[in-house]
Amino acid sequence: MSRVVDVLVVGAGPAGLAAAARLAAAGAGRVEVLERERTAGGVPRHCGHPGFGADHRGRPLDGPAFARRAVRAALRGGAVVRTGVSATGWAGPLTLDVTAPTGLERIRAHAVVLATGARERPRSARLVPGSRPAGVLTTGELQQTVRLFGPSGALRGRVGRRAVVVGGEPVTRHAVRTLRAAGVEVAAVVTELPRAATGFGAVPVLTRTVVAELLGRGRLTGVAVRGRDGRTSVLRCDTVVFTGDWIPDHELARARGLAPAPGTRGPVTDGAHRTVEPGVFAVGNLLHGVEPAPVAAAEGRAVAAAVLDLLAGLPAHATGVPVVTAGPVRWVTPGLLGPAAVPLLVRPDRRLVRPVLTVAQEGVPLRRERLRGELVPWRSVRLGPEWTSGVDPAGGPVVIGAEECPETA
Repeated sequence: MSRVVDVLVVGAGPAGLAAAARLAAAGAGRVEVLERERTAGGVPRHCGHPGFGADHRGRPLDGPAFARRAVRAALRGGAVVRTGVSATGWAGPLTLDVTAPTGLERIRAHAVVLATGARERPRSARLVPGSRPAGVLTTGELQQTVRLFGPSGALRGRVGRRAVVVGGEPVTRHAVRTLRAAGVEVAAVVTELPRAATGFGAVPVLTRTVVAELLGRGRLTGVAVRGRDGRTSVLRCDTVVFTGDWIPDHELARARGLAPAPGTRGPVTDGAHRTVEPGVFAVGNLLHGVEPAPVAAAEGRAVAAAVLDLLAGLPAHATGVPVVTAGPVRWVTPGLLGPAAVPLLVRPDRRLVRPVLTVAQEGVPLRRERLRGELVPWRSVRLGPEWTSGVDPAGGPVVIGAEECPETA
């Protein structure tokens, strides 16, 4: 079956739903959202903790409540949200092949918004050696198990009795709390970072430590860990949860020829979230690994203006000078800068104490400013449009760098 829609949004997480809600309410025509999961809402559906903003009465929202509110907003705006539907590939410009419960479809759109999100890299992608025993999870798999069986003794039997959690980001803290709420003992948190996020309570945190091998056959019996001094020891456990180390779900973007940007591994966009492919936009954690759900939703709302411009006949693809990073700056978005000054989202690859951030173009300094406090590798910093106001759109690449104060061990 072949159909035509005005806007096709791939992914019903915070960014995709926010984009659909804004576009449908603005009169963009038929706005259709495709979601491969059976329930819309994205990752927040599995995060039963606060930190997702507040409702209209000022009460804090947990993840499931945030997801429900996002779905309601898209439907009220007039968007069509279809679940259990997967976009499997491109049949041509702005045309996607889709597998739905009702069969195969080919959908052509006037604009496509990719909002496919991000995922944690599993053990195999992290190249952790060992056999393939049961009891090896990511945070997402743990959260889905909790959602299916509930935080009870039933979950404990499904997950295990003693766990090691790998990572050092805030999501690691949520994994620890989920395990402990289910009655699972957490033996340790293992992170290669020199300093982890806080809030692990009495759980030991082994910094500058990596998992060297998974032990056991049939069921995990332990993990071998190697510290900074090169010594190896064994932590006995029947479960290991790999957290963080996010990678964008960029398969669909790459299939369209959108090469990943260095650092983020998401498609390159300009400040309006346009890609180099005419009519294709990208938003949310597809662009940069995991940012909080409200940040992803804000990007979804922001893309609506550029999509509406496209539908009105204005330019449809990204142009501008490339933005690259230097020194301890891990990544920056957007990856292209045009004549309009836009904000930047920047993340370091290690902890930086009161760093001096710099912007330069062709060796000419454009801005230099010392930031207060510290930057950490699990949290981005937003730089206002004043940081890009001096960029020459006809010049060479723009370089974002950082000069750090020496970090104490």
